[in-house]
Amino acid sequence: MCRAILAGLLVLATLSLVPADQPPISPQHAVEHFQLPEGFRATLFAGEPDLIKPIAMTIDDRGRLWVVESHSYPNWLPEGKQGRDRILIFEDTNGNGHFDSCKVFWDKGANLSGIAIGFGGVWLCATPHLLFVPMHPGEDKPAGPPKVILDGWSLQAKHNVFNDLTWGPDGWLYGCNGITATSYIGRPGTPPQQRIPLNCGVWRYHPIKERFEVFAWGTTNPWGLDFDDYGEAFITNCVIKHLFHVIPGAHFVRMFGSDLNPHCYGLMASCADHIHWGGGDWTSSRGGQGIHNVAGGGHAHAGAMIYLGDNWPDEYRHHIFMCNLHGNRVNQDVLERHGSGYVAHHGKDFLLTNDSWFRGLTLVYGPDGGVFLSDWHDTGECHDTDRVEPCGRIFKITFGKPAAVHPDLSALSDEELVRLQRHKNDWWVRHARRLLQERAYAGKLDKKVRLQLLKILDEEKDVPRKLRALWALHVIGLLGEKTLLGLLDSPHEAIRRWAVRLMVEDKHVSDEVAKRLAELACADKAASVRLSLASALQRLPHSQRWTIAAALAAHTEDANDANVPLMLWYGIEPLVPEDTERATELLAKCKMPLVRQYIARRVAAMAE
Repeated sequence: MCRAILAGLLVLATLSLVPADQPPISPQHAVEHFQLPEGFRATLFAGEPDLIKPIAMTIDDRGRLWVVESHSYPNWLPEGKQGRDRILIFEDTNGNGHFDSCKVFWDKGANLSGIAIGFGGVWLCATPHLLFVPMHPGEDKPAGPPKVILDGWSLQAKHNVFNDLTWGPDGWLYGCNGITATSYIGRPGTPPQQRIPLNCGVWRYHPIKERFEVFAWGTTNPWGLDFDDYGEAFITNCVIKHLFHVIPGAHFVRMFGSDLNPHCYGLMASCADHIHWGGGDWTSSRGGQGIHNVAGGGHAHAGAMIYLGDNWPDEYRHHIFMCNLHGNRVNQDVLERHGSGYVAHHGKDFLLTNDSWFRGLTLVYGPDGGVFLSDWHDTGECHDTDRVEPCGRIFKITFGKPAAVHPDLSALSDEELVRLQRHKNDWWVRHARRLLQERAYAGKLDKKVRLQLLKILDEEKDVPRKLRALWALHVIGLLGEKTLLGLLDSPHEAIRRWAVRLMVEDKHVSDEVAKRLAELACADKAASVRLSLASALQRLPHSQRWTIAAALAAHTEDANDANVPLMLWYGIEPLVPEDTERATELLAKCKMPLVRQYIARRVAAMAE
């Protein structure tokens, strides 16, 4: 009987699909068409006319939702021209899943496509600029004109503009970038020859060190970035496979064109073992029906979210969710450790909207563990820009009805922020860590914080919570070389690989550290740690790479790993033309056929 009822509901849901050639469902009735797992509840948080064209959103330290309205898209404004893109602040005071108040923070933006809050202001993707809008504590208005932090992002990128600002566990601000045009990034006034080229991939900027760098290259149009419980980054992507585990220094496969480094030779693949459409050309999946429906609905993805909240059942924790534009739904993938990295399996689609107008862009969980889902709401897609409808919705998805939560993390003491590193809901953890970083930068951090965090790092049994203490110590600048060297002996491979990553962050290490990394490369039994060491090579002076690379190249067990051989090659590639004799010696001893092949190819190319 239950199966018969379920089948009937599925038929009903399919019959209620709203076609694109009919007017949109009203925002108030849209959730009536949703299909969610049992026990889940969707509410309309906000919709037109209260907001339209929601291209990005984030949550502040008080649990309020900040939404970027993009009135510029699809006709991006030329540099210097004032726009009317808006930033809205929504607040739900009674916890009923619908906003009670809305404020306009700013209404003069141009080409906005990403937002983050921190360090006394609002960070914005505003092609061709990365902007910072200052604000005073407690005031919901700009405290001065926007400051251009970086410039050089190309307006020719069209729907591939840079996007999705996200604070990383290491204290950097991360973002994505698309493939259709190469940008040349630098501070205002940087000469062309000193700018950093980037077309598709992931980049990051440090708000204290004021340093920009490319974190990984490749993919197509990544739109959505999040970090798992172990601090590993993942992005959602369009056209080619939908998901990538973002390893520092990686060069991924691309939709078209060549990597900016012509000597990469091989490019890294998606971590997904499946696609979300039924095969054939990706354009055939538009509409997400037929064979594409069962597979996941289509190729166009946005809004990566790894659920680490505390409202949804634990069976969903650490799964990655993403909006599927062609399939009008939210897909779910299950992440599993595999070799040095991950493999993503196809999970059951989490949400079917049964609305062909649905164009989900962003998923983010908040302080109560509930998830906000934005819907651009239109009949076209990024390639169909003749008509952009004045619509937009934001939904909130919860398991049952969680109690209302009204945080104000800025009012907490340093000790209370440290205690939040043990919270189950990572929203509290991330915001508390960033506030500790801000206070350390301002010279206002209690001296006891270091000992309190070291106590968590030493005594906590749960590895993700140990990592949180490690990251917090790093962002406040109180994680010294001696402590990191000691962590290389940790019984937990996640701690060892992060110790390696943090040691090389500033691209220089002592000879003692370099020697210890070489020893670790020789002896560590965890493939993920060897991957971290291979990744670290690109951040070391060339003279310090050889011994570490030789130790890694001796691991026969990594020969067929999806990541290690290529990451090792990227690290040693610039060494080959500098010392071909030493490179030839490495070739003879290397246990990885792919690396041997690429060394030989690089040497042969020099002889031509």
